[in-house]
Amino acid sequence: MIERVILIVLDSVGIGELPDAKLFNDEGSNTLANTAKKVGGLNLPNLEKMGLGNITDILGVSHSDEPIASYGKAAEKSSGKDTTTGHWEIAGLILEKPFPVYPNGFPEELISEFEKRIGRKILGNYPASGTEIIKELGEEHMKTGYPIVYTSADSVFQVAAHEEVIPLEELYKICEIARELLVGEHAVARVIARPFIGTPGNFTRTYNRKDFSLKPPEDTLLDKVKNKGYEVWGIGKIGDIFAKKGLTEEIHTEGNMDGVDKTIEAMKRAKRGLIFTNLVDFDMIYGHRNDAEGYAKALEEFDSRIPEIISHMKEADCLIITADHGCDPTTESTDHSREYVPVLVYGQRIKSGVNLGTLSSFADIGQTIAEMLGCERLKNGESFLSKIII
Repeated sequence: MIERVILIVLDSVGIGELPDAKLFNDEGSNTLANTAKKVGGLNLPNLEKMGLGNITDILGVSHSDEPIASYGKAAEKSSGKDTTTGHWEIAGLILEKPFPVYPNGFPEELISEFEKRIGRKILGNYPASGTEIIKELGEEHMKTGYPIVYTSADSVFQVAAHEEVIPLEELYKICEIARELLVGEHAVARVIARPFIGTPGNFTRTYNRKDFSLKPPEDTLLDKVKNKGYEVWGIGKIGDIFAKKGLTEEIHTEGNMDGVDKTIEAMKRAKRGLIFTNLVDFDMIYGHRNDAEGYAKALEEFDSRIPEIISHMKEADCLIITADHGCDPTTESTDHSREYVPVLVYGQRIKSGVNLGTLSSFADIGQTIAEMLGCERLKNGESFLSKIII
């Protein structure tokens, strides 16, 4: 059986619109295929070997006659297209009711109470791109010391502040106050601290971002693995997304390649259990900024690290590469897109070349991992382990 699972989520790397994409204004979205078209083709030889080109047509990524991994795609059952919803569903938790969103900004009474509790006024309070809003309001923020509050199409309450104006610990405290306030009907999925540095006209967001998520209302895959007495390593945003619930180790990262480095370090140290990694740059730096060229380079950079990841795998290891939603950088929108996600499963004890087809839920991934590790079944999801185990 499998002793360790390395689960890598390529944040926002969707693979085509879901049947209900129209309800989310995401018709035509296909993060991977559209990015490939935009840049004249992707060079992803290692993902190609695993069978990525067998899932859908991607310019530059050929169909493999003998893929080294099993492959397929998964649909999202939860009503949403945000990071928390996607990751929670991968871990077996399907949300019947979507998190609240605020296309017109947050209610006045909520903002007034927030200002009262933090002891200062705020700027903004409207949906915006994070890089654009600091361009618009960054200088005023530096003059007044007022934090910038904004949201997006996702269920997020974001607070941006210059690190020299509001120190990090103070910004985190402000976000903790927001998290305490945002409950009940206003229980947004995440409160996000968005620190930045620089001067007007030249602001840059930093990797000191911190997410304050709701706690999962029920046990997830992470809890099941931990309860079995195994290790659960959260690398990147995983600790934030699950509010640290179910983790035995939490490791912060600064960018995709640091995330890969930290994953490999964990593979050298972890004995048995789950290494769960989120690589956020695809989404945060390229998807939300509609930077298809940057997105393509990030994909190629990750692809180049796959042989190194595989070289550190043991006989009883399983590598799963997937995503949590889309964020098509070629569409007019700068928000997430409602898409299928790729599923690639590799290991010495995993059959190669099995076409998993279309999984009905991201939770099928979590249920399969639970069975691999001999853990208690998850509430949701159908395991596909019998199709791929040698």
